[in-house]
Amino acid sequence: MPADPLSPLSRRFVLHWGEMGSRWGVNRTVAQIHALLFLSGRPMHAEEIADVLVVARSNVSNSLRELVNLNLVRVVHLLGDRRDHFETSKDVWELFRTVVRERKAREFDPTVAMLREMAADPALSEEPPDARARIRETLALMGALSSWGEEMLRLEPKTLMKLMKLGGKIQKLLRDAG
Repeated sequence: MPADPLSPLSRRFVLHWGEMGSRWGVNRTVAQIHALLFLSGRPMHAEEIADVLVVARSNVSNSLRELVNLNLVRVVHLLGDRRDHFETSKDVWELFRTVVRERKAREFDPTVAMLREMAADPALSEEPPDARARIRETLALMGALSSWGEEMLRLEPKTLMKLMKLGGKIQKLLRDAG
């Protein structure tokens, strides 16, 4: 049996990322492939990925397609090799932004659009006052969160990190000012 190409720590990271994948709405192999590409920091072809993770080549192909569709992995070509290779960003902040943007586009934005349609629908006036208020309040909250999220994604990582570290201090400041 060949030596394990992953160190024990790298294997632990890849396995954990795979387990977390199911909680994030992607299957284990998708998350493991992403973790492997992130840790390796280099393009890898599907056969190599399948060998390292000891998973079926067909599973790797389907998982890579999903990662490409999520904009987390891109296809690259290496000189002298006709196979497709795959890589992910090495920048954790770029990955974070990509995940947030993709999830927002797929999960959050359709709900905001539906709430806007409902709020503009004349039939809303026929709903009980409490229901109308909840729909409008939900739309207002989600609209504000959407705008705030977009602003946060535009910040430089250094600024965003400072803002995150201020968390509790900002809450205290706002509480004292109010």
